[in-house]
Amino acid sequence: MSDAAQPTAAEVRAAAEAVKTALDRHLAAVERRSGEDDPAVYDAFNQLAAAAEAYDELLYDRYDEVTPFEIPGTGDSMPPYTGPEEPSALSVLIRRDYSVAEPQRLMAQARRVEAADEEGVGAEASGTVHGALGLLFGEFEPDEIASRHKEFGLEEGDSTLWVTAADETADPGEWLEAPFDQADPQLVVCRFDVSAVFDDEFDDGLDDDDDDDEADADESGDVGAGELDEDLDTDLDDDLGPDEDTEPARPTAGR
Repeated sequence: MSDAAQPTAAEVRAAAEAVKTALDRHLAAVERRSGEDDPAVYDAFNQLAAAAEAYDELLYDRYDEVTPFEIPGTGDSMPPYTGPEEPSALSVLIRRDYSVAEPQRLMAQARRVEAADEEGVGAEASGTVHGALGLLFGEFEPDEIASRHKEFGLEEGDSTLWVTAADETADPGEWLEAPFDQADPQLVVCRFDVSAVFDDEFDDGLDDDDDDDEADADESGDVGAGELDEDLDTDLDDDLGPDEDTEPARPTAGR
């Protein structure tokens, strides 16, 4: 960048002051929040993110320095809403990423599904990771897999949920060939993201929720659809053999 195009020291200072102001506004909105989805907190967050990004860019252009933090979800990634004021229809777009952390556990769960299938449909599918994934996602709802991903040998990655507004619902079958191609960010009413780039406090909260869910399942004895999870760890140890690096069996029926 040429010297003529560089921001002035005064511009960098002004951007820093804007971050301070945005910080104060964000804290005030949090202190006055009316609930978990308070729009004032959401707006203050976006303003803080935009101010921090602007300061970071000016700081780098002027001094070749950067800030020690990153705030995802800035204004560049989500434009202002331009949809109908009173939408009569909506679409919910969800993406969840997973990695296959324990292929043997995944296939062992698929074999349990096959064993419970009276008709024996897809009896050989559990022998491959591809086939096991097809069996499990065909058997369980996506939300159930999300809440029990560790049982299926999966590790969570990033996820996002968009709620988009529309004047009317689409005709049956209209968008099935390309379900996400018509997603318009300017029609997003609200958005919820989960990512490793967020602060550790988000991960801690998710871990606490998982622990609570496990405790509730142990107390209630509810082990999920079809009761396929009964004595899960014992069966998996039998399937994987003594040399596999698996978790020790637990005395409870569910996890």
